[in-house]
Amino acid sequence: MRIAPIRNEKEYQNALEQLEMIFDAKKGTEQGDELEILSILIDRYENDNFPIGMPDPIEAIKFRMEQMGMKQKDLAEVVGFKSRVSEILNKKRKLTLDMIRKLHTTLHIPTEVLVQEY
Repeated sequence: MRIAPIRNEKEYQNALEQLEMIFDAKKGTEQGDELEILSILIDRYENDNFPIGMPDPIEAIKFRMEQMGMKQKDLAEVVGFKSRVSEILNKKRKLTLDMIRKLHTTLHIPTEVLVQEY
């Protein structure tokens, strides 16, 4: 087992190929240890080179509502009037701090997503 940092695209592709070959390795074995370390190195390379930005707050709310099977009237119970929900989802009204707290608690959306400008 030769483990080294991943510094470029070629090393990244080689690491992915190696990971695929040992993917079913048993935990606690030499190959299992290699799999774990290689996974960490690949994850770090991907986070550094292919960062994924945070989603738009309103799109995150809509997505979470869909996941939870919620309708606008259900969200009105969280943020107030049904008309207010419509304004928020159409980006005509900004989220208040109180709304952000309630949405975070109810929909389990991270506050750092909800506080972003949109």
